[in-house]
Amino acid sequence: MAALCILLAAACGYDYLQKKIPNFLIAFMAVIGVGWRFWESGAKGALSWFGEAVIIMCLLYPFFKIGSIGAGDVKLLGVTAGYLPISRILMFLFVSLLISAMISLFKMWKESNIRERVRYFFAYLSDVARSGSWRLYLENEREKQAVGICLSGPVLLSILLYMGGVY
Repeated sequence: MAALCILLAAACGYDYLQKKIPNFLIAFMAVIGVGWRFWESGAKGALSWFGEAVIIMCLLYPFFKIGSIGAGDVKLLGVTAGYLPISRILMFLFVSLLISAMISLFKMWKESNIRERVRYFFAYLSDVARSGSWRLYLENEREKQAVGICLSGPVLLSILLYMGGVY
């Protein structure tokens, strides 16, 4: 788990500075995770790690398709979930996304645009319901960068809370 924290810290550095988590870092995290589970439980553990990671990535894929989460974030959440016992994965996702929501609320409060963002969100939901089809949440890349947050920090904080016995 210490190696995971170091790699998550590196992911944070890339994510906050370059707004992108490199694939080589995700791949390295995956190799270490599979190796760790193989060391502990043999082939069954490695397959379990792989299954957990893929399931999480598949569950998050629709959010990537509408643009509400980045591809690197999907991969990071999936790879990190593979390190956890299956009974803690949903709590890990909940805590990670709760921390993200709190950061988002703080950012909106600081930028004084809570009403604007909430109106946009409900207009988006209304448009999707009316049209019956999904579309990108934010279509303008510049706007996406302005309102988005990096998920690597909340993921690291969630893992630290798990390691500290909070959940």
